[in-house]
Amino acid sequence: MPGAVNTSFVLDMQRKLYRWTTAEPEKVFADLFNLVCDRRTLTDAWQRLIRNRGSQTPGTDGVTRRKVEERPGGAAGFLENIRQELRCGTYRPQPVRQRLIPKPGKSGKFRPLGIPTLKDRLVQLALKLILEPIFEADFYPTSYGFRKGRSTHDALAKIQRSLHPTTGGTSVYRHVIEGDIKGCFDAIDHHVLMERVRRRVSDRKVLRLILAFLKAGVMIEGTVRHPVTGSPQGGIISPLLSNIYLTAIDERYGRWSLRPRERPQNAADRRFYDRSKGRPIFFMVRYADDFVVLVAGTREQAEAEKRALATFLKEELRMDLSMEKTRITDVREGFGFLGYRVAQTKALRPSKNGHGRWVGNLFIPKGKLNDLRYKIKVMVKSIPTGCTLASLIDRLNPILTGWRNYYRYATWACRDFNKLDNWIWWRVGRWLRKKHRKTAWRRLRRRFTLNVRGERQRWIDRSSRLRFLWEGGTLRFPHRGIRIPNGWNADPGEQFRPGADQFWKAFNTLSSI
Repeated sequence: MPGAVNTSFVLDMQRKLYRWTTAEPEKVFADLFNLVCDRRTLTDAWQRLIRNRGSQTPGTDGVTRRKVEERPGGAAGFLENIRQELRCGTYRPQPVRQRLIPKPGKSGKFRPLGIPTLKDRLVQLALKLILEPIFEADFYPTSYGFRKGRSTHDALAKIQRSLHPTTGGTSVYRHVIEGDIKGCFDAIDHHVLMERVRRRVSDRKVLRLILAFLKAGVMIEGTVRHPVTGSPQGGIISPLLSNIYLTAIDERYGRWSLRPRERPQNAADRRFYDRSKGRPIFFMVRYADDFVVLVAGTREQAEAEKRALATFLKEELRMDLSMEKTRITDVREGFGFLGYRVAQTKALRPSKNGHGRWVGNLFIPKGKLNDLRYKIKVMVKSIPTGCTLASLIDRLNPILTGWRNYYRYATWACRDFNKLDNWIWWRVGRWLRKKHRKTAWRRLRRRFTLNVRGERQRWIDRSSRLRFLWEGGTLRFPHRGIRIPNGWNADPGEQFRPGADQFWKAFNTLSSI
């Protein structure tokens, strides 16, 4: 029954698959389809699926979670029918329903969003539960996108640490290649992808199932189109397939970053050897299709690597590197990555020998600050004065909280937060004065503000309180090392580095505010 989920079965199975793959780099799995069709796997996938609000969004067949539960037999019958279709070989994925979502900050531009059917989402999730631990063992430590236990801040912390001074002096990296692939996810070649999947999976039924999802097609204005390239739009398995495909880029720079199942010292020795021979070093950090290559060498060597990378992508992955958008920047000038501005700046505190130190820092880009101001300005203007202050506060708080949680790790974040808090406070105050034109400003402040000694006046209406960006403070995201726990690597040597537990204790405290 779907209500009684044996979560230990799926977790133990994933741990075994991860352990076997890690122990045997050449192992190929020939019997995985039975695990996908297992009742316990499908039940666990269903419980994960219904926890997402997307389960109420219908696909091309119009089926939602509510309709499934209202049918005779309910969810149990729904899962059993899918299981029988899979085992009998009659299951066929349905085309994906496409919706166009406006791109934030880009008027007139839209991003296509695919909505698979509920049945297809369930099968994809069950397939992902089996394949993810297998390929996770082969992913490179410098890849952070769509991986369990990893985040954008881990990728940023890795770059920041690489730009920090070492015992030998200032960081050797002088330039950075900001990679940009033209239409990355839409340009994934199905043949190349399946060849990379076959390196670990030889089960023909699983391979046919993956290929069926790739060929399912997209329904656009009532017409079904079958693209010859690209990953399934909106598919649960798409991020995993994309990572499998883009691992080829990680392999290209594996000599200097770190290969799977390898001691960190090995890569450090190779970097030291190449440096002693006067050769350039290329250190790559990737998050999904966004990647940067730190270059320890001259600008000419960086330009040569850019051309070589374009040739590599064309020949190996059949993708095109955007030569216009792929820029080469000095690390001291700064570059953009994952919404932050990364730059190597001179430290305020000199080193022991009296010389200035150059350290890696993360800053909030001015464009992001202006985008937030514009978004709040438009939102405040769109709310009529007939609404209550509480309704305005309830719409602002989620935006401010999410923005704060993402940028709280930036250098001088408190300074930017204080400026924004002051601007937002007065923006809300202008709306309130417009709402109560005949009420004096002093009286409005007395009525709608909360005065606490030592704190800034806070707008309040009933139980709604306007949150400030500075709440919770700021902190530096720790560099968690190479081996980050993912729930399957129970080896004590693959836990957090010493001292990181103190950060997470502070992080959990601040997140609760």
